[in-house]
Parts: sequence; structure tokens; C-alpha cells
Amino acid sequence: MEPHPVTSALGITDVPAARATQDRIELPEFAPSLLPEGDFADDRFLDRELSWLHFNARVLELAEDPELHLLERVNFLSIFASNLDEFFMVRVAGLKRRIATGLAVPSTTGISPIDQLERLLADAHALQVRHAEVFALQVRPALEEEQILLVGWKDLDERAREELRRWFIDQVFPILTPLAVDPAHPFPYISGLSLNLAVVVRNPVSGKELFARLKVPDMMARLISVDGPRAGNSAGRIARFITLEDVIAVHLELLFPGMDIVEHHFFRVTRNEDLEVEEDDAENLLKALEQELLRRRFGPPVRLEVVEDISPNILALLVRELGIEEDEVFALPAPLDLRGMGVIAGIDRADLHYPKQLAHTSRFLNESETSKAANVFAAMRRRDILLHHPYDSFSTSVQAFLEQAANDPKVMAIKQTLYRTSGDSPIVDALIDAAESGKQVLALVEIKARFDEQANITWARKLEQAGVHVVYGIVGLKTHSKLSLVVRREGDKLRRYCHIGTGNYHPRTARYYEDLGLLTSDDAVGEDLSRLFNQLSGFAPRSTFKRLLVAPRSLRSGLIDRIEAEIANRKAGLAARVVIKVNSMVDEAIIDALYRASQAGVQVDVIVRGICSLRPGVPGLSENIRVRSVLGRFLEHSRVFCFANAGEPVIFIGSADMMHRNLDRRVEALVSLSSREDISELVALLDRYMDPGTASWHLDSEGDWTRHHTDENGQRLLDIQSWLIESRTRQRTAVRR
Repeated sequence: MEPHPVTSALGITDVPAARATQDRIELPEFAPSLLPEGDFADDRFLDRELSWLHFNARVLELAEDPELHLLERVNFLSIFASNLDEFFMVRVAGLKRRIATGLAVPSTTGISPIDQLERLLADAHALQVRHAEVFALQVRPALEEEQILLVGWKDLDERAREELRRWFIDQVFPILTPLAVDPAHPFPYISGLSLNLAVVVRNPVSGKELFARLKVPDMMARLISVDGPRAGNSAGRIARFITLEDVIAVHLELLFPGMDIVEHHFFRVTRNEDLEVEEDDAENLLKALEQELLRRRFGPPVRLEVVEDISPNILALLVRELGIEEDEVFALPAPLDLRGMGVIAGIDRADLHYPKQLAHTSRFLNESETSKAANVFAAMRRRDILLHHPYDSFSTSVQAFLEQAANDPKVMAIKQTLYRTSGDSPIVDALIDAAESGKQVLALVEIKARFDEQANITWARKLEQAGVHVVYGIVGLKTHSKLSLVVRREGDKLRRYCHIGTGNYHPRTARYYEDLGLLTSDDAVGEDLSRLFNQLSGFAPRSTFKRLLVAPRSLRSGLIDRIEAEIANRKAGLAARVVIKVNSMVDEAIIDALYRASQAGVQVDVIVRGICSLRPGVPGLSENIRVRSVLGRFLEHSRVFCFANAGEPVIFIGSADMMHRNLDRRVEALVSLSSREDISELVALLDRYMDPGTASWHLDSEGDWTRHHTDENGQRLLDIQSWLIESRTRQRTAVRR
């Protein structure tokens, strides 16, 4: 197939992501962005933190949807809770830290930091109350109709109670550690996200009341099946669950023998768990990060969740001892921490889940029904292969690529970035196998991947012990790009095979994250990746690239150049359009460029899963900009940048979101597609996302999101993820024929 021309007008050249020295980092300097025309300087951005809360509200809307499969609704309740925890641990904690240090400045919307924090806490509180009500008033009754019950101790018969009592004494009681508070015992440290019992006991002799704290073990399942591990796996069969904290609460007399139990209440603390690591000395980064992970457990509290019937005296004690502000207290109905509902969401009831989805091998890697393990290198020599996960199998494409490379005696070297991966990663195993067989293997492990730091440290050491060359990237930058480079001897020449993706090398999340990837043996891409890996592992201060855009030096400027080219095309009467699909749209310079494009008459479409600071539909500023959000069964994670380019579309895919951290503080890479077929496929896919007949949320100029999932007759609009599953099945059937 004839490759699509990559014109010189693209300006796809780049300079190094950063130059690391022993004591400092040289980062790019950016000129102030050009403002759009008109008087919009003070009111052209939406608040990013409030936008994030709106994103989580969209997740909650899925849990509220009575037409969604019931156990998927439970799963969305769990996802909402986990998302909100991270929001407090990172975003709210960061804002509080900046306020405390006096470094906070007004946001891009002009809101003062203190006012912003007050608004965030109020909105988060309202959302969390709504979340609890969705469970109590909608989802829990629906579960009961399906004979899936969350019960209390009083609901159990004597036989069930006796079995649970024996289980508690054997499996739980030895783990528990009650901590008293008295003059000899100070108020104990409460770890972040732990669920706790506040217990008041009375000495029957003296009549004196004392306070004690009891932590619910977080290494045990939160929900206990009363009717056995397989309960609920068939329709009509009753499945009863009781919370671990309820079982503990009814056995408090065993933990405080000789004392009267006056009252007990559940509470939970969220702490600042973002990391602050000084990276002036790269050699000590691993040790510094491990020390910071220990410190994380002792971060200041940012939220206190309590049951709504907690006594005023106990609440006052917790607030005083934890140093919590009044507006950081969240009084909610039990049970607290609905992340634990994941146990119920995992019940094996096919009728209450999405229909089972089977990822298919790409038609370019499996050309016949009898092909079990296609030769990935031979397929890549025939053409570039565009992958779309989870519709295209990760295991028979990217994983197979690396496993075949590890076992191929002609492969001389493998270079790989690892940002997040699974605990039993076949990717890591392949790299270890390759190193042990004598191949040159380089693994760039990003040990600062948020909340995966400890896992990545473990894998980094395992790789090093196997003889893999492990590096941690460039000081001061996170390496977020998703890159693989395999060097293979073919005759008297070396040939490079590459993978560039939008998602992590993580086999488990590849089953439910929507991502794109490119397998290619194109010489230009191979040269680009060689230069980029040399930057990351050594010194290559003035590299240039042919088909890559690389942050932080010029990915932003490269995209803005493309947007400006669309403006010029529009003024010249040529085809002009910009379509961007990302997780977050925050960067002011990119947004201002899109505003200028809209003012010039260019149609701009943005598909964003999460945060969006762009304000669409403002007359004179952004009336030609539409913003959509798609949430559903799979987490939309791909990043795509499409430009009409006067009728010869140009598309980039890669790892970068439009955020400051991605464009300024991370090594990110986008690659341009060269196959006309791949470009046409993605243009059609983006059009499908934006189609009025596709279910999505629409953002208005005031920052409000409205769900569009039914037409004027009440019929459900097209679910693009279900449509893609069906289209892959049809495609595979056609290949077999």
C-alpha cells in the first residue's frame, strides 16, 4: 500500500526532551501564548478541579442508570469512591499545601485558592451524599430484588451467627489491635484510607469512660459472604453479605473483656499522599523515593468521613485530635467506603454484567483461522499495524511482539519504557528472558508513577538482578511515553521494529482500557526511537525527529503549529478541521490556539474523558468548538490528534494529554501515522464519536455536562464501545469467509 505523504509543512522535528546534568536540568522555555481575539482574557477557562468533579459526577450518572446492568452499576459506585479518594489525596491535598505555604495563586478562572477549596469541598460533599443515596435508595433495593443482600447481624439466623463467630475468633480476632487513649496512651496515628471503629468503653467498677480506636484490617475482604464463596453465582440463589466492620463490632466484648461497651462508631481518614521527591541526585532517586513512600503514610489529613449518627462528643474528639476543619468532615450513612462493593460487583452473574467480550487478534496478525501465533516481525515488514485495544487483543499483538523478540536468536537488543505494569507481567518476564539469553536489554522504569511507585521499585530491582540495564529516565521529568524498540539482525543489516502506544504495557488493564498502538518497522520511526532512547539513557542533547513529536521541548509547539496551519487552510478556502481525543484538556496555550482556530471558522471537535478547561460555544470565542465525553464499559484512554490538512489528513497518536505536567514535566511521544487506510479508519472513528446519534455527554459554555443517551422517541443512542465490539466480530467473520 502506498504510504500517505508526510509533508514538510508538518514540521515534525524535535529537540531533546531535556538535558540531564549531575546537578541541574535544562528545560525548554516557552513564549507566552497568543491570546484569542476579543475581550476574553478573564473568562475563557473553566476551573480544572471543578471540571474533575464533574467528570466523577458523570461516572455516578452511570451508576444511576436503571437500564445499565446491575452489577456494572455497583462497579461504577466503587469506581466513583476510588476516584474521589485520589482527588482528595492529590488535588485537595495539593491545594491545601499551597495555601499553607503561601504559594497558592488564583486559578486561571480567577478564583482565589481559599474560595476554590471551599467550593471544591462543598461540591465534593454534595456528590458524596448523592453517591451514598444512589446506593441506599436505588442500587441496594435492586440488588435485593436479585436476592443479593447486604445484611446486618440482626438479620442472620443463629446458625449463620455461630459460623461467623467461629470464623471471627479463628481468622480476625488474632489480627486486631485495640488502642486505648488515656494519659499513658496518646491518640494513635490513623493511617490514610483505613476504616476504623471509635469505641467508648466504661469501667464497671469506677464508672470511668475511656476511648479506644480499632482498625479494620485492610488486608482482608471488606464484605464477607454469609452463604459461601460461590453465593450469588446463579439467578434465584440467595447471596448474603455482611461487612467486616459489622462482624467486628458485635464482638467488641472479646476485645475489651471486663469493660462495658458504651458506644461505637465508624470513621475513615483521607491523608495527603502525593509525593515530593528531590531529584537533584539521580543516583539516590531510588532511596529518596522509598523514604518518601514511608513518609506518605504520615501525610496531613484532608478529609474525615464519619457515620451520620456519630455522637457529638466522639466527633469533637476526632476533629480535635486529627486537626480537621469543620468543612472537611463528611457525615454519611453506613457503610462507609463503597470501594468495598467491588466484591459484589465481581459476582459471577452473566445476566447482571455486560455481555462477555472476547478480544480478537488483529486481522493483520492472524490471516487465517488456523494461525495460532503469527510471526509478528513478518507481519510488520508487510505493513504498519494499527491496534485498537481492547477490541484487538493485547496478548497476541504487543505481548507477542516482545515475547517473540525475547526468544528470537536474531534479535540483538530490546529497549522498553515501563510506566505501569501488572504484578505478574509477561512483559517483564520477556525482558528478563531476553537478558538471560544474552541480548542487550534496556528498561526505562518510571518509578515515580503515582500510586505504583512501590510496585515499580520491586520490578526495577528484579530486572536489574536478571541483567537488564535499568535506568530511571531524566532527572526532573517523568517518562510517560509508551515505547518499545527491537533491533534484529537480518542478513548483513540490522532492522528496527517498533511499538508506540497510548496505553501502558499492562496486560490486565489492556482488557478494559481503550487504547491505540502502532507496530511498525518503518526506518524513520526506528531512527526516531533510537535517538529518543539515547536521550533517555545517555547524552544526546540535540537530537531531531522525523515522525515523532516529543515533550517537553516541542510537542506543544508542534501541535500549535498544526492548529495554525489549519487556520491558514481555512483562510485559503481549503479543508480545515481539528479533532482531538484526550483524557484531559487543560493546557492554556493549546486551548488558546483552538480558540483562535474557532474564531477563524475552523471546526474544532474535542473528545475528552475527564477534565476540560476549554469553554465551548462562547459567541465570538468558541462557537465552532464542540466538546463531547464518552464513558462506559471501557475506560477511554487513547490520545488522537487529527488535522484535515487541506484534504490530506494528518493524524498523531501517543501518550500525551493536554496538561502542563504532560507537556512540561514528562517525556511524551506522539507518532504520525503514514498508512492511508489507518488514517481513514481513525477519521471515521472520530466522526463516530462526534456523531449526534452516539451516546455521550455534551459540555456547554457554562461548564455543565448534559448526558445524551436517548433520542426524541426515548430510544437509546448508539453505544460506541458496543458498536466497536460488534464491528470487530463482523470483521473477523468476514476474514474467515
